[in-house]
Amino acid sequence: MKASQFLVATLKEAPADAEVVSHQLMIRAGMIKRLGAGIYNYMPMGLRVIRKVEAIVREEMNRAGAIELSMPVVQPAELWQETGRFEKMGPELLRIKDRHQRDFVVQPTSEEVVTDIARQELRSYKQLPKNFYQIQVKFRDERRPRFGLMRGREFIMKDAYSFDRDAVGAKESYRVMADAYRRIFDRFGLRYRAVAADSGAIGGDLSEEFQVIAATGEDAIVYCPQSDYAANMEKAEAMAPQGPRPAAQKAMQVTPTPGKSTCEDVAELLGVPLSTTVKSLVLATDRATPDEQNQTTVWLLLLRGDHDMNEVKVSKLPGMEGGFRFATVAEIEDHFGCKPGFLGPVSLKKPVRVVADRDVALMADFICGANQAEYHITGVNWGRDLPEPDAVADLRNVVAGDPSPDGAGTLAIERGIEVGHVFYLGTKYSKAMNATFLDETGKPQAMEMGCYGIGITRLPAAAIEQNHDARGIIWPDAIAPFTVVICPIGMDRSETVRTAALGLYEQLLARGVDVILDDRGERPGVMFADWELIGVPHRITVGEKALKEGQVEYQHRRDAEATKVSADGIAKLVFERLGQP
Repeated sequence: MKASQFLVATLKEAPADAEVVSHQLMIRAGMIKRLGAGIYNYMPMGLRVIRKVEAIVREEMNRAGAIELSMPVVQPAELWQETGRFEKMGPELLRIKDRHQRDFVVQPTSEEVVTDIARQELRSYKQLPKNFYQIQVKFRDERRPRFGLMRGREFIMKDAYSFDRDAVGAKESYRVMADAYRRIFDRFGLRYRAVAADSGAIGGDLSEEFQVIAATGEDAIVYCPQSDYAANMEKAEAMAPQGPRPAAQKAMQVTPTPGKSTCEDVAELLGVPLSTTVKSLVLATDRATPDEQNQTTVWLLLLRGDHDMNEVKVSKLPGMEGGFRFATVAEIEDHFGCKPGFLGPVSLKKPVRVVADRDVALMADFICGANQAEYHITGVNWGRDLPEPDAVADLRNVVAGDPSPDGAGTLAIERGIEVGHVFYLGTKYSKAMNATFLDETGKPQAMEMGCYGIGITRLPAAAIEQNHDARGIIWPDAIAPFTVVICPIGMDRSETVRTAALGLYEQLLARGVDVILDDRGERPGVMFADWELIGVPHRITVGEKALKEGQVEYQHRRDAEATKVSADGIAKLVFERLGQP
């Protein structure tokens, strides 16, 4: 490709709403153009990156035995109603009507459609296992689209779905896909971690996220430096403290805390560590009774003052599976006799279901709200001052320094960007949609399923967050828009430069190198700045002065300065750098 035939549309400044580095640089490099909130045009330079990502993903999926198909972007609502997700998924699911007022959805994922295909086409155990995949446009109506391609509304995703005879086969399909994902991300040259994860709205029992390590990542990754343990924050288990509960040392006492409603403020006022306080979180669950009456249960969750509630863990508590909400002020006043800010488990007005975090269950002489405005209670002890909790559970986010669940050391935390996710679904969708096959005995059995996604358009953004400097993007070779750029100095004025540049260009093309020749006639500073911003990994500069000495200049995007190389040997150097014999 010659630059004069291509679209090189760089900008000196990024728009003010571009918050993160990848968003800023992709716009400045002319890779994406904003069309609407969370919706972008993929410009020629950016589309080349996306197509290279797709090609690698497609190669590895085919290698793993998956079969490519394509499912519609717009899907009939009836399929989603079969699984209940049409009503349950929430506002992220874009629902539309056609001219006949029939309901449709714009696909955020395709479990329902692929299960419909499977129940029609896969009738016998002899046809299993099967794994179907697509690389297709998706749409999720994000409440707050931001960060460019990192959290857009329209995006491209590779989603795959496996179908097996039994759980053993399904878990083998899961393993094959997880291994394929590792090969994919290894080929991209990215630093990543595979972490245990919660399955979320898709559901399932076994799940891993593939997180690209980046300081700007939205997700917290928990890992043990002394072992292979890794999980996302939602999944990471907070281990119970070792040893018995300490004996009570202090008398319980109601203490004035005027204007101090948070654990932080109370601890500062009393001059005690924040870890000696207990925060009260009041939740509620609403369930319909057999006579269709609404029955509300109020819950009191107790966490140490320096810990934060993990909503995913809470959602898995017995009785919380159907969803929960924060209690209203009226419900709180009815059960505690006090407005929020001074709540605690002692002397409740009405019974509530008390669940203590593991740490809180082993605390002694702790501080909590007194259920009286402007007052807290010090020296509170289980068994003496209040009954033991109704339940004890892991309710909190882990923090750095917590013991690792595998017993190998302590936990550390870093930020990551989720670029891939694998799920073992089981029969969640096949049973809901009656997707069955006939087993060896001729009996119908529900298919065991897995689901596997990669964010095709998110991946380049994640790569940039991990690979950039003050001058611009630094692409890994595998996904760079062009692998090599030739920058001729004064090509329009020097036949010597023109001949040498075109000759090298044709030589690289003949060996299959993805090379672009900058024949725009720009000044050297402009050329260099453009290609450093765009992030092409390898640059060759051809100038008349150097050619007189039989040399050209080579510079990798990460090099501080260029290196002089023999004009006759530059092609060989490039082939070596690219791993070509």
